[in-house]
Amino acid sequence: QVQLVESGGGLVQPGGSLRLSCAASGIIFSFYTMGWYRQAPGKQRELVATITRGGTTNYADSVKGRFTISRDNAKKTVYLQMNSLKPEDTAVYYCNAGIGTTQSWGQGTQVTVSS
Repeated sequence: QVQLVESGGGLVQPGGSLRLSCAASGIIFSFYTMGWYRQAPGKQRELVATITRGGTTNYADSVKGRFTISRDNAKKTVYLQMNSLKPEDTAVYYCNAGIGTTQSWGQGTQVTVSS
């Protein structure tokens, strides 16, 4: 059974940094494309960043140059380093594991950017 557990969210001031982690179990982690998505109140869930099994990354335009996604296959963990945070980055951040048409989601972690 797939389990994705996010951690690292919290309250941070504008311009600050946070690092999110997502620990996976129940999957052959190295085979999966891993991703981070976010959902702000009243808005649809949107892509933040993805990283393929080969390490190719993709970012939403709104986070390019500020966020970095990475993975550690030995630890079965994907990370999202978030720098220069803005109030509009406030959302619940979800970890995603995808292979073929199969998608799995974590429970989400709240990130709030506010002074």
